[in-house]
Amino acid sequence: MAIWRRFKNIIALLMISALIMSCSGCNNAIPDSTGSAAADTTDGSSGTSDNSGNAPIDTGKLTEAADSIVSSGNSDESSESSKTYDSVVVSFIGDVTLCSDFRSVNANKGFEYVVDGDLNYCFRNCSDIFKEDDLTIANLEGAVTNATEHKDKQFVFAMPPDTLKMLTNNGIEAVNLANNHTMDFFEKGYTDTTFNLYCAGITWSDQNTAATYQVGNYKIGMFGICDWDPINLAYQRIEELKTEGCNIIIANCHWGEEAKYEQNDKQTVLAHKLIDKGVDIVVGGHPHRLQPLEKYKDKWIAYSISNFCFGGNTWLSDPDTVILQCEFVMDAETGNCVDYRLNIIPFSQTSSVGNDFCPAPYEWGSDKYYRVLSRLGWSQEDE
Repeated sequence: MAIWRRFKNIIALLMISALIMSCSGCNNAIPDSTGSAAADTTDGSSGTSDNSGNAPIDTGKLTEAADSIVSSGNSDESSESSKTYDSVVVSFIGDVTLCSDFRSVNANKGFEYVVDGDLNYCFRNCSDIFKEDDLTIANLEGAVTNATEHKDKQFVFAMPPDTLKMLTNNGIEAVNLANNHTMDFFEKGYTDTTFNLYCAGITWSDQNTAATYQVGNYKIGMFGICDWDPINLAYQRIEELKTEGCNIIIANCHWGEEAKYEQNDKQTVLAHKLIDKGVDIVVGGHPHRLQPLEKYKDKWIAYSISNFCFGGNTWLSDPDTVILQCEFVMDAETGNCVDYRLNIIPFSQTSSVGNDFCPAPYEWGSDKYYRVLSRLGWSQEDE
């Protein structure tokens, strides 16, 4: 073994000698990873490269190279080349309804009265978070339409098209439409909604339409599903997104029972089936309450992240909500997700008593902060 090490050291020295000889006749700049000439910025400046004449030999760097070669030659075990990892950060928020019930839009203390047309009011306390991530997805409850004919329901929601600027101004790039209010204004309302989202540049998906969103070299696929939909709809969307070559697949689920703090069996079964079919994270809403997180086959399920900015109520029986962030750690070579890291940001749906439609973060370490974590069954030390 010692003879073999000395032999490799001799090879290393011969390599260094050859490098010195080749450098003495080299007058071309070394291209960087983009193919352009790399600038010599050893003096701390950001100037362009001077390619005239021969480049001086840096004997210090050659010595470092020799030490590196000899050192690696002395290793008895071959080291695996280091992998390069990228991260994609996606933020999820719960039910968003940017209007009052259609029949009470002029009510005192209602959404329209409080917000008064301010397109940056509702998300002013979280806009920075949404703009700093790679993608923010909300569950948009209600039609985006000027139609007036609606279903006979307890609550019907119609957001004027201009309210979509509240999303685009504040870093919310995508929405889920698979919920129980998208069709409040019949097919006309649905057609208007998808058209207005398209015009606003907002990515949308539901149980019948999958969508993709590009982040760098990675394609994120998403779809929605309700627990009253045939599960085959979800399977079809998953296969479509796989065919599209998506590196990450997200399922937004509208399910469960209102005002319940625990998921039911139907939610659990559906979530597990979605992950078994290839979904990377499942995020739910509709109960208007926080429900626990679950890790299943190393992937995360958020059974309910509650409402976030909900114009349908002028008061809140439970204001707790959350911004759920998932950092998808990607293998840059294969494009596969190799890890899922959650970040929980406890929020209130209101900044004051009642509902002022302006979510605000809970103070770190406060009782309310830890109450949110407890309801999710989560500790920040879990990740």
